[in-house]
Amino acid sequence: MTFLFQVAAYVFALGGAAFLFRLIGRNITDNAPYFRDMSAGVAIGFAIGAFAIFWVLYTYLVNFSGWWSRDPASNKYFFFYVAIHGLIIFAIVAYAFRWLGRNIGTEATKKLFRQMPATASFGILVIFIYAIVSIFAGFIAPYGQEEVLKTANLAPGADPAHLLGTDQIGRDILSRLIYGGQNTVGIAFATTCLAFLIGITGGFLAAIKGGWIDQILSRSVDALMAIPQLIFALLLMTIATAWAGNNGLLVTLYMILIIAVLDSTRVFRLSRAVGLNIVVMDYIEAAKLRGETLPYLVFKEILPNAYAPLLAEFGLRFCFVFLTIASLSFLGIGIQPPLADWGTMVKDLSTFLSYAAFLPVQATLPLMAAGAIALLTVGVNFVVDWMLQRTSGLKE
Repeated sequence: MTFLFQVAAYVFALGGAAFLFRLIGRNITDNAPYFRDMSAGVAIGFAIGAFAIFWVLYTYLVNFSGWWSRDPASNKYFFFYVAIHGLIIFAIVAYAFRWLGRNIGTEATKKLFRQMPATASFGILVIFIYAIVSIFAGFIAPYGQEEVLKTANLAPGADPAHLLGTDQIGRDILSRLIYGGQNTVGIAFATTCLAFLIGITGGFLAAIKGGWIDQILSRSVDALMAIPQLIFALLLMTIATAWAGNNGLLVTLYMILIIAVLDSTRVFRLSRAVGLNIVVMDYIEAAKLRGETLPYLVFKEILPNAYAPLLAEFGLRFCFVFLTIASLSFLGIGIQPPLADWGTMVKDLSTFLSYAAFLPVQATLPLMAAGAIALLTVGVNFVVDWMLQRTSGLKE
């Protein structure tokens, strides 16, 4: 009964805060359209956001004193402060990155950065850092991703040589986190590129040829899309794992092919829809009368004019593929050990949750890999939102 009473009190408080926010906004702005037309759901969203900001500030200020000098293993707010300071640093660096882009480079790049919102610069910076870390993981990581050290279950901060500690069998968590970016992000990028190659080729072929080719390709795509993607991927990966046996490389190749084919169905739909609007243009008819080949029509005439929506879709597809690979690895049928992978790390480090009572900072270790996944997803979506805004012609 007490729990229900608390829930009701929170709901009532949020509703009251939302009502006051909208009422005060209307009075201060002389009933401006933004507040006059604001729905109750939007007002409640603002109230929840304000509550979240207040909670973060309160927790930060109350527990801030001496957090860096306290034993990290017994400080349950250690990673909370690391995250807060990391976001602040990222925001400052993102503004500096945008300022440099506005003042250094060609006129085209300067104009691009002048039109870029802060969120887009933040997203580009995140993508750039992830790319650098993934490419040079072998030079950045202090240890190998398969290297087993002497001390297992080492808490973060207990040894300067292992900033995030070690896992159950003695592997350095920071090194595996870095190599996990190389494996997870690299495989997701390759899979997305393959999915787009398949989907764009099929979609434009269906748009140009039409007739029975369009019907066969479209109905095949409908059949694949009728099955939930993750469930279908689980089924196919289970079969592929049985075929591959203990060959981890072969399992990874099967995973890339399976996810690329399943994800290409979405790319096919977009490519076909965009292609149907382009193939009726006069310049396409002129190219056909000149006797141009099918590859020329696809890659020289249609693709350049469909570049903007496909590029935005690439960012969204990359996020979905990235999360699908992490999900499959979490379930044990994705990227195979001893290769490091963020989905597998979340699964392996989840056993530290049982240490929450006496080692709170170690219990939050699964959030490291999960946070790396979330940060990249947010960064890519920031860039995709900006690209969609630019291609749609909308202004802030």
